[in-house]
Amino acid sequence: MTNPAKHHILSVLVENKFGVLTRVAGLFARRGFNIISLAVSPTEDERFSRMTIVVDADETPLEQVTKQLNKLIPVIKIVELTPDQAIERELMLVTVKASAEARSQITELASIFEAKIEDVGYESVTILAAGTPAKLDAMTDLLSPYGLVELQRTGRIALPVLARRAARLRSVKTRGA
Repeated sequence: MTNPAKHHILSVLVENKFGVLTRVAGLFARRGFNIISLAVSPTEDERFSRMTIVVDADETPLEQVTKQLNKLIPVIKIVELTPDQAIERELMLVTVKASAEARSQITELASIFEAKIEDVGYESVTILAAGTPAKLDAMTDLLSPYGLVELQRTGRIALPVLARRAARLRSVKTRGA
């Protein structure tokens, strides 16, 4: 597992056009940044896509990359999300060896992690799990002794935490009071 303290989460809103992913990823590659995770999908407005990019970088060079990203025409908005300002999740599919004796233990473990058994074979099961990267790392660690056959993770997606301040209420005077 990599050190999440060095990771920076960038939420980049881009025009949903051919070649944008290549241009954005190329910018990071030219600067020698290691992209830890990259997830891209359309937003609620089909004209735009959101890229969630997790990179390992120092503050200063990352600031230079974000300035250069802002110069790319298809980039609409860039927000750096810190862990306390973001809700971040990943999706994982994992196929685990599952003998008849181990199936109930694996099923119970999946249940503890609020995961779902998606497929069952004679010698293995495939589990779908969603959660924080740390949660999926922990689940992977606990499933490893059974024997991991295949594992695929989507990469992180993230959105800002919503404001929690209560709206200010104005007093309303009634007539005759």
